[in-house]
Amino acid sequence: MLVDEVVLRLHGGRGGNGIVSFRREKFVPRGGPDGGNGGRGGDVVLVADPGRNTLAAYRFRPDYRAGKGGHGGGNNRQGRSGSDLALRVPAGTAVFDGDTGELLGDLVAGGDRLVAAAGGRGGRGNAVFRTATNQAPRRSEPGEPGLRRTVRLELRLLADVGLLGFPNAGKSSFIARVSRARPRIAEYPFTTLIPNLGFVRLSDDTEFVIADLPGIIEGASDGAGLGTRFLKHLSRTSFIVYFIDIAEASGRDPVADFHALGAELTRYGRGLADKPAVVTANKIDILESSTRLDRLRAAAEAQGLPLFATSAATGAGCRELVRGLGARLAARAAGEADS
Repeated sequence: MLVDEVVLRLHGGRGGNGIVSFRREKFVPRGGPDGGNGGRGGDVVLVADPGRNTLAAYRFRPDYRAGKGGHGGGNNRQGRSGSDLALRVPAGTAVFDGDTGELLGDLVAGGDRLVAAAGGRGGRGNAVFRTATNQAPRRSEPGEPGLRRTVRLELRLLADVGLLGFPNAGKSSFIARVSRARPRIAEYPFTTLIPNLGFVRLSDDTEFVIADLPGIIEGASDGAGLGTRFLKHLSRTSFIVYFIDIAEASGRDPVADFHALGAELTRYGRGLADKPAVVTANKIDILESSTRLDRLRAAAEAQGLPLFATSAATGAGCRELVRGLGARLAARAAGEADS
């Protein structure tokens, strides 16, 4: 089960107390202060783990606390530091402050770390406060409390290509044909309830990941149909594929669908409408007239977008679409490397 958003309450460990202590040694009649410092509290650290793909582990357990620092001891013994608490999250997790909404960090690559709740400083023992005029200080400090923070974790899938379309456009059938992904496929709307990832390998040098998002409905950018929950997954993709049902049997206008999808991305913002894109006219195997395809091609070309005609059911045109995406991704990678 994909859980892509959770709220956690994190507590950094409290620092240990410094203590008041004096030396008691034979033949040392005056002694001296030897109270040690307390240890610092442990941090709560979020660590990106590429082996994880969901936040489900945190769904029913929202509270986490790092270890406390140990108290100082006599003979200038330092208290032990509290143990850090590492919480492993999927690569691609964005971390927001639960109260202010501020982005605290973006854990994209495996091994990325973010100290989400720092531990408190240990208190100082009385040995620290000894001066020339105060040879026997009876002062020490308590440890400081660790930071308490509520964070919201938001998983955004790491994919090269995102498929965007209305329900039953054929996205799941396409990803099942061109990859080893096996999404649920049925005739009724909203068969896909969670994003699916498919790994496409064209050659030893060309491979990429496609994300099949649940069907979008009009108003998705305002939250209709859980639209904002799924549109956010497009934020990390390099390319967007507008997946349009071209067949007359759908009862839909393909040009209107194309413009509606673009309008949802524009309203959602976050730069999605500016991402490179291609248009796919799917279900050409049951297309009765080329007029619908010609109209959609003209609408795509008017926005400078190439169009691929495919049938996910028969495989027609799918190889050409995959090769086109692979070539565009390779060209984009080469351009970024040159810059």
